[in-house]
Amino acid sequence: MSHNEILVISSFPPRKCGIATYSQDLIHALEDKFSGGFKVRVCALQNKDVYLDYPNKVNHVLKTWIKEDYIRLAETINLDKNIKIIYLQHEFGLYGGELGEHLVDLLERLNAPVITTFHTILAYPSPERKAVVQQITELSSQVIVMTKLSAEILKSAYQISGDKINVIPHGTHLIHPHKQVKREDVPFPENTILATFGLISEGKCIETAIEALPQVIDHFPSVLYLIIGKTHPEVLEYEGEKYREFLQEKVQELKIEKHVLFVNKYLSLPILLEYLERTDIYLFTSKDPEQAVSGTLAYAMSAGCPVISTPIPHALELLDGAGINFDFQNSKQLAEAAILMLSNPNMMADMRMNALHKISPTAWQNSAISHMELAKSVLQADKFEPNYRYPLISTEHVKRMTTEFGMLQFSKVAEPDITTGYTIDDNARALIALTKNFGLTGNFDDLHLINTYLEFILFCQRHDGTFLNYVTIEQEFSDQNKGENLEDANGRAIWALGEFLSLRHIISLHLQAKVEEAFQKSLPLINKLHSPRAIAFCIKGLYYHYQLKKDPETLELITKLADNLISKYRGVSNENWKWYEPYLTYANAVLPEAMLLAAKCTNSDLYKETAKESLDFLLSTTQVDGQFSVISNIGRHYEGQVKKKFGEQPIEIAYTVLALETFYDEYHDVNYLTQMRTAFNWFLGENHLHQIIYNPCTSGCYDGLEEYHVNLNQGAESTISYLLARLTLEKYD
Repeated sequence: MSHNEILVISSFPPRKCGIATYSQDLIHALEDKFSGGFKVRVCALQNKDVYLDYPNKVNHVLKTWIKEDYIRLAETINLDKNIKIIYLQHEFGLYGGELGEHLVDLLERLNAPVITTFHTILAYPSPERKAVVQQITELSSQVIVMTKLSAEILKSAYQISGDKINVIPHGTHLIHPHKQVKREDVPFPENTILATFGLISEGKCIETAIEALPQVIDHFPSVLYLIIGKTHPEVLEYEGEKYREFLQEKVQELKIEKHVLFVNKYLSLPILLEYLERTDIYLFTSKDPEQAVSGTLAYAMSAGCPVISTPIPHALELLDGAGINFDFQNSKQLAEAAILMLSNPNMMADMRMNALHKISPTAWQNSAISHMELAKSVLQADKFEPNYRYPLISTEHVKRMTTEFGMLQFSKVAEPDITTGYTIDDNARALIALTKNFGLTGNFDDLHLINTYLEFILFCQRHDGTFLNYVTIEQEFSDQNKGENLEDANGRAIWALGEFLSLRHIISLHLQAKVEEAFQKSLPLINKLHSPRAIAFCIKGLYYHYQLKKDPETLELITKLADNLISKYRGVSNENWKWYEPYLTYANAVLPEAMLLAAKCTNSDLYKETAKESLDFLLSTTQVDGQFSVISNIGRHYEGQVKKKFGEQPIEIAYTVLALETFYDEYHDVNYLTQMRTAFNWFLGENHLHQIIYNPCTSGCYDGLEEYHVNLNQGAESTISYLLARLTLEKYD
């Protein structure tokens, strides 16, 4: 059976080097992020004739010191018609020949397109090195560099066209949020931790940090410097532990043995990330100004470490607000930077947050998206359309955001912000989502959460049947309830109660009676509603209740509310603007969905036609080149105006997915199902930044998609919105 293959040419584990680890992480990200019709294989680069126990993924080996082997490999690859594209990792020293020019023999003969990643770009190359880079670029369909500065150097120093250059930063790992622990429960509880990690070699210039320590220790006696990592295997082969012994002697000479710990191990990724999360300041001391990027620097920032670094291009681009740069081999500057940071806890807290925001676009998931988008653009003539792989359904962050009283409103990144209190909006949506999840999985852990959200809604109901929205962490109603129109919040509460009642097969009779009483108590407020969205939310709740009881009173209410929306529609719609208001704003998709649900109850062709007409209009406005771009929260979109871009929120996508499901179930038009999946893919990276909005590590959803960045906070609204959309897609996949 033939299939599409991506071939990665790179050093690869068990060979220990930074590029081997990089390629392994990239391949894992590609396979984790995408599915359907492709496989990733590896051609491992071997620099000496020894046996290495490669995984099954490695089906080619290139003996880099043998010139003829490059020609043999090209012939072998050309015979394999499954190989559609090749990712090649380049570093001077990886390939044979005086300057690695043997690689040219391979590239000249390959039929499949090659995308080459340059891990190092020398700013002032010799004519010979420059010529090799130019040849490699000429023989590649596209090239990748990891910093903007490297891209500029390629253009200016190597005269390479910008059309061929792509900046894809070094990937980083998302960090799983840990539960809050007391200081005494973590390693080295009494110490302030400075750390460096990676394969140890003279180029890391760790002595710069060691020489700075006495000055730092004078101000902060609890400082402990962790030097994490084994000696680079190729260094170990040629000179043994000479450099490590030199560092140990320097530590003894400075009499700081109690303040330095050598962790002489090759740590697994989870353990390494735990070390980095415990680190107060990460030190990067390379003395090589030509080093373009550092994976260790990126990994430290992904763990939220403030950084002190020498000014390599990677650090110059990333550390603005997230750390301090110092001159190469300048121990005095390093010490001053460390003292300044440790003396200012607020500065360090800001640096931690800035580090996370700076590095978030470089998550391996985003790197995989960028690599796949580039491959698709190169292979535009071929059929190569991998699908996004849907993450497993998880309620971890939902649980993290939920107290015994209810679901908290906001978070700081993935950490719940208890100061923001609760809303009925979030708890109503959470009740719907967790009830759906329980219906799907039967997980009894959901029942406690369901009861929590339900009790919160009942707590917010007043004697007259209306609901208040805002509750403080002290479980008191906030003054914010007095200054805002709460119609939409009341509509969401009625929707939640109605949909909850429709799932009677999974709730007890006692609970049904309790919710039915609250639902009936709320009905009088419906006659006072003016907000189109509040009306639509109520129609949804009444629809689900009507499926349960088929009572004429409910049908009468549905008809009255639907007529109200029809009146609004007739008042403003025209040939070019088929909508219920003179503008599009938030929660738009709920309006046509509510009209269709009303049509299903009343058998009204008018409702049904209006529903379809308005949804088609909305979709035509919120899709650009087959990709969803929902109405911005920056401002309303009026007829005749250019739609505002950016400021997209997860809740708009969720409402769109729910509406499309309703229309698909009614019309059985596969186009609605396709659009449902396209809308959901917005969470997975099919958006203008090509970045994930759902974080599979935290199980939280980011709060918004802006013009140049993603809002990393993972509040209740966004997380529940994602979960509602994900549960919907589960039924069709």
